[in-house]
Amino acid sequence: MKTAVSIPDELFERADELARTTGKSRSELYRQALAEYVARREPGAITAKLNQIADDLASDRDGFTSEAARSTLTNSEW
Repeated sequence: MKTAVSIPDELFERADELARTTGKSRSELYRQALAEYVARREPGAITAKLNQIADDLASDRDGFTSEAARSTLTNSEW
């Protein structure tokens, strides 16, 4: 869907420069920026991501994560 928005000239120039340096079109840059903005404000999004990380760590088959955490805690001053 196409839409028109108004933004300050300085922000436009900064975004345009970022698009050039990253090799993206302005549309792609704006699309990604808006998607990130919306995702960060979704209710429960952070909790869902943390739950996914916890699930991934719980399924640690080789024990590396557990051993790394244990080693870090052992070597840390409390």
